[in-house]
Amino acid sequence: MIKKVADKILEYGDLTTEIKRTRNVEMKMIPVITRETATISKPFIKHSKNAPAEHKVKELQKTAILGTAYILWKVLM
Repeated sequence: MIKKVADKILEYGDLTTEIKRTRNVEMKMIPVITRETATISKPFIKHSKNAPAEHKVKELQKTAILGTAYILWKVLM
């Protein structure tokens, strides 16, 4: 799980920098890793506490699952 979080940070680090530069905003990337067993990473819990809005983990997991189902539906149909 820790390796996956590090991979996401590296993968989207350039995008974060680009958004900061072009939009002139302050932002922080929060890597979200969910698994089919509905587990989440400890770093996510730590980072989500620093987010300006309150997010419920169950709602985020549901959103991720519905998004994945939608993508699969579009690809397979």
